[in-house]
Amino acid sequence: MKAYLASIVLFSGIINAQIAKVTTGKIQRYENFKSQFVDARNLDVWLPDDYSDNEKYAVLYMHDGQMLFDAAITWNKQAWEVDQTAGKLNADGKTKKFIVVGIWNNGMKRHLEYFPQKPYGKLTANEKDFVSNSLKSKGKISESFNPISDNYLKFIVTELKPFIDNNFSTLPDKDNTFIAGSSMGGLISLYAICEYPEVFGAAACLSTHWTGIFQLENNPVPPTFFEYMRTYLPDPRTHRIYFDYGDKTLDELYFSLQLTANDVMREKGFSSINWETHFFPGKDHSERAWAERLHIPLEFLMKK
Repeated sequence: MKAYLASIVLFSGIINAQIAKVTTGKIQRYENFKSQFVDARNLDVWLPDDYSDNEKYAVLYMHDGQMLFDAAITWNKQAWEVDQTAGKLNADGKTKKFIVVGIWNNGMKRHLEYFPQKPYGKLTANEKDFVSNSLKSKGKISESFNPISDNYLKFIVTELKPFIDNNFSTLPDKDNTFIAGSSMGGLISLYAICEYPEVFGAAACLSTHWTGIFQLENNPVPPTFFEYMRTYLPDPRTHRIYFDYGDKTLDELYFSLQLTANDVMREKGFSSINWETHFFPGKDHSERAWAERLHIPLEFLMKK
């Protein structure tokens, strides 16, 4: 609870928030970016050292943007260190040339924006009450839970992506448009590629928060996620999906659920050609852990 509240305090300084210092490339900040679908938020666009309007770049959209680049200014003094990993991959030519769009989360509305809305709609009234009460008890929400992830994705697809494509030298097609996140950010990344397969060609879901809440016992959420996947997973011939998980702290909850997700992926025709799931023993649920292995999903997403 204390850690979560710290992230809200950080987000409340949206207009005057300090710009991340990076070791490679540069950050272009867009403060208080307006939307007709969701609340305004900051955007951090990372460009590689040799960025040029004479080249075209793939685009990686990442959630929890305030946690991506500079540990010195995050609430827990950890960051994904995206600039280091992306800078090395761009420089070494191991991937397509790409830029990164860091989309800041919205504090107390993070769970509302990242929780897949269609699966939630399949729950019974009693199951929805169970979810609401569970999230209230953990301090994640203050009122009845009603996800707004459909509007969050509309913001990304119909407002943010056109803005990025109009202001940067991008390759706008789905084969060069990717989305990634961890925990709830993993869930919304999966939801994005399922809802907009014509927009996103690949998604990376690290430490995916399959529980939706914070317990396994009597939890109605995971089955509805898996049923949604059976209906809406994109065509494996044209899309790629990455999952991973550890086994410490919150990641302890994911082992059996990820195995079920793997079964669904196989049912829907995914194979090692277009899908990877990695288990990292001893790794916890933290930006430090995700930073250590970020090169693996990025090489998978951005492979030439």
